[in-house]
Amino acid sequence: MEKIKSGKTKDVFRLESGHILLKFKDDVTGKDGVFDPGANEVGLSIEGSGDAALRMTRYFFELFKEKGIPTHYVTSNIEEKTMEVLPAEVFGQGLECICRYRAVGSFFRRYHSCVEEGKDLDGLVEFTLKDDAAGDPLINQDAMIMLGIASAEEYDLLHKWTREISDVIKAVLAKKGLELYDIKLEFGKDAEGRVMLIDEVSGGNMRVYKGDEYVQPLDLPGLILE
Repeated sequence: MEKIKSGKTKDVFRLESGHILLKFKDDVTGKDGVFDPGANEVGLSIEGSGDAALRMTRYFFELFKEKGIPTHYVTSNIEEKTMEVLPAEVFGQGLECICRYRAVGSFFRRYHSCVEEGKDLDGLVEFTLKDDAAGDPLINQDAMIMLGIASAEEYDLLHKWTREISDVIKAVLAKKGLELYDIKLEFGKDAEGRVMLIDEVSGGNMRVYKGDEYVQPLDLPGLILE
């Protein structure tokens, strides 16, 4: 097993089989000690968040499999906080696909003069480049195609699946009395060039409320999985 990357929230290893092993850590994105799934840097560590992230990711990836949504998921080991996945080619240097249901976080900070905080956004989809030095800048369809990051067909598919997958997650949360405010997803391509959902689906990349109260990422598995 060869370590190939140490990411913000996971360490990445290459297995002899050619598959990839993700080791979940207790780090989450944010700023000044405050969690923010839209942030581009590790802001704090929450003990147990790696275990929580993996358990939620396994639950949702297995749900997506039942619904015929392709993902890179192969298997997982909760005790070791690891997940085996298929290798994937990311879009460009990495592309974040965000679905927003409320005007909060980085969206509100950008557009605060145009929108009331917490306004309903009805599943607005945005894309940002994974570029810490540039602050994960927004990118639109024309730029994505012009720069060769994604084809027109791939852009349409990414937009469609970001909304559809987010709606599935939103519906699961709603059944538990929870509201999804926003979520960040990632996609890649397998060896045959087929698009699939990659990375994770956990409290670390979504913002969830119960009524007017923000739900901590570490608390989500207990509310969703039990």
